[in-house]
Amino acid sequence: MTTSTTRTPWLAYGALASSMALVGSYVALSKPLLAVMPVFVLAWLRYLIGAAAMPHWLRRPADEPPLTPRTHALLFVQALLGNFLFTLCMLYGVRLTTASAAGVITAAIPAMVALQSWWLLRERLDARSLGAIALAALGIGLFSLDKSGGAPATQGTWLGLPLPLCGNLLVLAAVACEAAYVVIGKRLTGRLGPKRIAALINLWGLALMTPLGAWAALDYDWSHMSLPLWALLVFYALAASVWTVWLWMTGLRHVPAARAGVFTVMLPISAATIGVLVMGEHLTPLQWGAFALALLGLVVATWPERVTSRTTDRSAG
Repeated sequence: MTTSTTRTPWLAYGALASSMALVGSYVALSKPLLAVMPVFVLAWLRYLIGAAAMPHWLRRPADEPPLTPRTHALLFVQALLGNFLFTLCMLYGVRLTTASAAGVITAAIPAMVALQSWWLLRERLDARSLGAIALAALGIGLFSLDKSGGAPATQGTWLGLPLPLCGNLLVLAAVACEAAYVVIGKRLTGRLGPKRIAALINLWGLALMTPLGAWAALDYDWSHMSLPLWALLVFYALAASVWTVWLWMTGLRHVPAARAGVFTVMLPISAATIGVLVMGEHLTPLQWGAFALALLGLVVATWPERVTSRTTDRSAG
């Protein structure tokens, strides 16, 4: 007898989507903080608050093996690429280029994750994953291209290159770092629990950022920080260092890295939603259609698979 069942990791999908939605929300809501605080100080405080919130997550559970030198190396590389360099490249890149150009480039994250998963993890890219990636990239790309009324690109040059081009290259570097974060995370989830991963990579991020952050904080005028901004800073730090990492690593344990990469479309979607609901921005009909395409990519990626199993009934003659 042949039966068909469905195996759909809905909780994992929900964790992945929630993680990227949080990333988009705190990126959008960090604008008031960046208006009064240097990038290095903001990043440093993020890691400090995260470290204060997760000391109990550092303890090794009884069912987890001790950390090996290889695992330590993976944690360091993930913190370096996915936290430290991603934050700096994205924040400085957006400052130099236009928001529209940055949106177009970040639409390449699902494709970049798929390529790195195929190259480093040897994951097979089936037609459905490729279709979902294409829909996600097309949707966010159309949204970004139609974005109007953004701030103009920064004028000037650096090392003979126009500053907007430098900004685009920095955002592209951030895309590569984010993809590496996903792929390395897939390797780590086979060895460590999500909470311990979040706590350990935050400590590495704190170690990397402390020299730059402490130096920048020496000349910072702390009177710029009002009580609402301190509250926003705490939310930003907990979302960036604790909640998003834990949710992402929880979902990644049960979903291939290439398919998980499709959920990064929630980042620009969430950021734009915050812009509409909180900052009074407006979307055009084409932008709504672009969002629909991006969300269709998620539907394609998460549509239940039918798994066929065969069982044999034996009866006594």
